[in-house]
Amino acid sequence: MLAFEEQVVADLVEDPNGGLVVLSSGLPLASIAAALLLHLHQSPPGHGGCLLVLSALDPLKARICRLLQGKLLQVHDVAPDLPAQQRASLYAPGAALFLSPRALAADLLTSRILPSRVRALLLLSAHRSSDTSSDAFIARLLRQRHLLPVYAFSDRPHAMVSGFSKAERAMKSLYVRRLHLWPRFHVLAAADLERSPPDVVDVRVPMTPPMRGIQAAVLAAMDACLKELRRTNKVDVEDLTVDKGLFKSFDEIVRRQLDPIWHTLGKKTKQLVADLRTLRKLLDYLVRYDAVTYLKYLDTLRVSEGIRSVWILADSSHKIFELAKRRVYQAVRADGVNASTDNKMGAPAKKRKMAHNSTKKGKETENKDPSVHRDDTVKVNGDVGIILEEVLEEAPKWKVLRELLQEIAEEQIARNYENVQDGDKSDESGIVLVTCKDERTCLQLQECISKGPRQVMQEEWKKYLIGKAELQGLNKKNKRKPDQPKGFGVLDGEVQMTPSETAVPVSISKLETNALLAAASELRITNESDVNDDSNVCCSKKGLVEKAKRKSKKTTAKRHCYNRKNKSKGGNDNGQTTILDGEGQSGKTNEQDETDASKASTYDAFLSDSTTGDTCNYSSAFGDLANGKPLPPVQFHALDSDQHVLDVWKPSVIIVYHPDVAFVREIEVYKAENPSSNLKVYFLFYEDSTEVQKFESSIRRENEAFESLIRQKSLMMIPVDQDGRCIGPTVANESEPLLCQNSVTRKAGGKKPPEKEMQVIVDMREFMSSLPNVLHQKGIRIVPVTLEVGDYILSPLICVERKSITDLFQSFASGRLYNQVETMARYYRIPVLLIEFSQDKSFSFQSASEIGDDVSPTNIISKLSLLVLHFPRLRIVWSRSLHATAEIFISLKTNQDEPDEKKATRVGVPSEDGIVEDDVRAENYNTSAIEFLRRLPGVTDSNYRAIMDECNSLAELALLPVERLAELMGGQKGARMLKEFLDAKCPTML
Repeated sequence: MLAFEEQVVADLVEDPNGGLVVLSSGLPLASIAAALLLHLHQSPPGHGGCLLVLSALDPLKARICRLLQGKLLQVHDVAPDLPAQQRASLYAPGAALFLSPRALAADLLTSRILPSRVRALLLLSAHRSSDTSSDAFIARLLRQRHLLPVYAFSDRPHAMVSGFSKAERAMKSLYVRRLHLWPRFHVLAAADLERSPPDVVDVRVPMTPPMRGIQAAVLAAMDACLKELRRTNKVDVEDLTVDKGLFKSFDEIVRRQLDPIWHTLGKKTKQLVADLRTLRKLLDYLVRYDAVTYLKYLDTLRVSEGIRSVWILADSSHKIFELAKRRVYQAVRADGVNASTDNKMGAPAKKRKMAHNSTKKGKETENKDPSVHRDDTVKVNGDVGIILEEVLEEAPKWKVLRELLQEIAEEQIARNYENVQDGDKSDESGIVLVTCKDERTCLQLQECISKGPRQVMQEEWKKYLIGKAELQGLNKKNKRKPDQPKGFGVLDGEVQMTPSETAVPVSISKLETNALLAAASELRITNESDVNDDSNVCCSKKGLVEKAKRKSKKTTAKRHCYNRKNKSKGGNDNGQTTILDGEGQSGKTNEQDETDASKASTYDAFLSDSTTGDTCNYSSAFGDLANGKPLPPVQFHALDSDQHVLDVWKPSVIIVYHPDVAFVREIEVYKAENPSSNLKVYFLFYEDSTEVQKFESSIRRENEAFESLIRQKSLMMIPVDQDGRCIGPTVANESEPLLCQNSVTRKAGGKKPPEKEMQVIVDMREFMSSLPNVLHQKGIRIVPVTLEVGDYILSPLICVERKSITDLFQSFASGRLYNQVETMARYYRIPVLLIEFSQDKSFSFQSASEIGDDVSPTNIISKLSLLVLHFPRLRIVWSRSLHATAEIFISLKTNQDEPDEKKATRVGVPSEDGIVEDDVRAENYNTSAIEFLRRLPGVTDSNYRAIMDECNSLAELALLPVERLAELMGGQKGARMLKEFLDAKCPTML
């Protein structure tokens, strides 16, 4: 451990109440938590109870378990679905348990674990804590009758300053009184991390002219959307900057301000918020993915968003689409004139015309192969003739990465030669770690090194053409498009033309599409001939898949041969391949096979091969690929997997392909823990790009967050009692001070009579929400059980089914709500549907202008109206927030008996012989008979209840005279219709 980590643990254990620690992102949270658990276990009071750890994410949990492996402390990861009896047996003194808040809250309420048997509580995501969170609920249950230290951690400082005094409110809810701030610029942390820093090389890669043009156009569109959003005067103008718009938290900032008035906003304002999210993705994907994938994503945006988006209608959007297309291909007329708009940004250097042979894509000329679709040929070669020129612009970072790897390999060879001459034996692994944002980029970079960038771009281009052809085939099957376009503009697929080109009668976009389809057709025919020669498969698509599978198997077998001694598991083991939004699924199986094959090489394989003098390890899989030059052993790591791989692979060189602040701190900590190792770090930045701006802004945002927390700490007021214990939020059922009890002395000694304790039976699944916590704050006793009918039982008569807004829409869509209301109405006299809104969101489904006059099967108001008409006894309760729901429950329970726990758990559960105990349906509610009664002639919604009160069965109804039926049904006409129907003879077959 580093010195500042030991100081964090020492500061925490000083206060018996515990404390809240806020770290910079990337600092060793797992190491500090493991050291604290070990210290609590070894201290003298440690044998008196178990240690509970909550809110730990799976990667963080795995790392803590790995750090505690081999220690005397027993660590158990308790699954949420583990039976209660087995969970209770794990609460042993001296054990550390990773628990879910839902299971622990239920065990504390049912006394399966007593607070006196708990040594300490650790919360590893304190930025999610609030007065209504599950963490605060558990802290209150533990601190009510027992002084217990609560240790809370957070490595998201910007999340601790969102909202008004977020840190102070979280500390009060967790019953802690001390705030420990450990930013990167802390004196002790900076001294430890800067004692032996790694050798850092900052590589700035210039962007291509089309990339710079796209970035400028996206920033212009984002600025235009922000200016339009400022005109609404409903959002804080200081937060509406392009600098903040580069982060995901920007969406949360805007939505948090607009949610209370969301139902009053117009469609344009709502679309602006969604457009800002889309534009941020466009900036991120520009520097992350290749040109073909980026164009594919833009095509999906044009189809999915279309006219609804505001940014697509802006002037800069045409530039985005045109430049993205120019990075992949260009449409040139047969006379050599560029068919698209003038090339103002300068054309990329590498181009290749599409020749008609077995290895290259199709070229649209007047002498085209007759085997290709003739319709497309006629359309393309009508009056103009379009030739597609491949551009397939490679990412500039690809070339720089290959050059860096070659340079590193040469340095390693020279260093090894010097060590051999001097007789020294190097302890370095020689592994080069390349870190990317997601696993898809890792896979693509690996293919670039092994196959070459040009072949990778050709494969992406093939997938793009095949996807275009398949989509066009589906469109032709599903609907018939008109020959003439309906409008003119980018959205309609047409491009403005210069005066010299106005004589062309056919739209350029249509000619480009036909040229792409023809190229895809020729590619498909070429693949069909290859597959026919190989395995007599006729279907072109199947041939492509089979060919890719054979290739993947050969590659996998080859890599397993190189890595047969592999035993270690790296950070990509649990990662998942990230598929870009809107991207097609073609080639997904091949990518997954390649991903699995890429995980085979690790640090142990390299060492085992190098010790035997065999240099043919993972790097030899890339042998003679870089112009015959050797490459070092390379490992790829996806930052999205949240795995810590530095301690496992121990790399000598790290290439940060996608810069990330948290990973930079991990590199610093790793180098500080291993000061003797020679570590070199390369940062690859696109020069003058939003990538650099985002990286610098993230550091600036974190520093500003810590400065705000430092100011809050100086002004913070945490109430404590005379024993020094932190006083958290007041609970309604806590005993009042004696002075308050004797304040009214005229009432027989002044003591208030003890109030009856209310209790609510709560379904176990409802502990995922915060309502049981708020009910407990109001002084209501919570009884957690597993219910078959309803979510909350308030009394023997009242059953409540609680629905949030998203759950309500999903329940209507699946039909689950109908069955739930039917069972509630069957077993309880007062079934209640509670619709609960969020406190910070609008208390409305939709604006008043959007509510129609007619009943619509898609409208939520119409669905609720039909539900109430079908179940007349159903009561709908609207709640604005969690606290409002608690007040409603208290008012509903007034003058009601307390519910019976045993009876509530038996409702709806059949016994062994299939008979439901205490079934109310047989006596009062026969669903089939009532449905049959309401369909009889003369019976209406206004008189069927009177008939049910008079008759116990349909047989009694048939015996009633017409006069009595007229009294019940309110008229002679309806009574005669019903009597004639019941007495009519059935026709017989002769």
